[in-house]
Amino acid sequence: MTAFLRSFRTQLPPNGIEQEDAARLASSLEISTRWNHALPALYRKSGVQHRYSVLLQQQAGTEPFRQEFYSHRRDTPNGPTTSARMAAYEQYASALLEPACRNAVLAAGIQASDIRNLITVSCTGFCSPGIDHQLMTSLGLNPNVQRTHVGFMGCHGMINGLRTADQIVRASPDAIALVGAVELCSLHQQYTDDPQQLVANALFADGAAGVIVSHAERNHVSHPDDWEIVSTHSIWLPGTDRYMSWKISDHGFVMQLSPEVPEVLSRNLRSPVHEWLATHGLGIGEIDHWAIHPGGPRILDACETAFSLSSSQMENSRAILRQCGNMSSPTVIFILERIHRALSTVRNKSVHCLVIAFGPGLHAELLLLRKAAHTGPIQHPSETVPSV
Repeated sequence: MTAFLRSFRTQLPPNGIEQEDAARLASSLEISTRWNHALPALYRKSGVQHRYSVLLQQQAGTEPFRQEFYSHRRDTPNGPTTSARMAAYEQYASALLEPACRNAVLAAGIQASDIRNLITVSCTGFCSPGIDHQLMTSLGLNPNVQRTHVGFMGCHGMINGLRTADQIVRASPDAIALVGAVELCSLHQQYTDDPQQLVANALFADGAAGVIVSHAERNHVSHPDDWEIVSTHSIWLPGTDRYMSWKISDHGFVMQLSPEVPEVLSRNLRSPVHEWLATHGLGIGEIDHWAIHPGGPRILDACETAFSLSSSQMENSRAILRQCGNMSSPTVIFILERIHRALSTVRNKSVHCLVIAFGPGLHAELLLLRKAAHTGPIQHPSETVPSV
């Protein structure tokens, strides 16, 4: 039995900010005493040109941004408390996730009450009742829907959620699973002189995605627009525990991202990926599309080197980093959506897409997708309209 991605939709907060303005905002708050003068240059090198946050408010006048969550260092030397950040998460997370999931349900041509399994993904906040319960209410899900939450796993969390949905659907052909991921990374800006944390401040942003997973035989036919889940895979790189971490402090969640990560990936990633693809009769050169999580520009450079990819093969990942920043777990669906929309011509052969994301450990999670050949017209997802 085979599971398919029947639909997927993404969602951004209504307000975004140019990276140059984000650097000016960070400098005005004096989030770093030692490196405040260097923040504009650091932000320019991030690969991000624009990103979105639930904390930004529209403002008339010359200033392009307004926010009230973060105060100047002299008033809050360490920034908001974790309690305050979790209160903001509870306020904003489900409101951002709900339209992504609702639009995915509509695009799949099903009723919300048809969903049997709800899998939620998030690593940027906690509350209970959680975003799963809030989705049940806002979407009108069946009160007997079975819930699973993938929490605090980091940027590869969406792949873990899709793996869970895949296994559920393969075991029960009548099952329909909704996977929803939401991250509010902008809640965790750090007031610090630690260069690694300042890099994280420059990269991360907010976003959400919803995906419907079901079995082809539920409707006795697979739609040519569907992506088949061929397989998933996990890779742990031993001896790399200290290179990436995501920990809870008294003033938000703290990301540690070693500058050694790109070199580790460029040296150690190709061989295990090659061996896994070979079990499916594929080589690295036979992957048509790559959806590589943009942990940062140097991580994308490392993957480009590891897999001997062209700049055009990396463009989808780089474009999402430029336009939206690193949104953690839902980011790979933004990339996949971009790839999906570009497949507007007739396909004389099937195409494969490899989705890769990384997380603390150091772990890589992989998702291999296939879209069948098709000689007729193809309908694509409509453009995402950011709203909360």
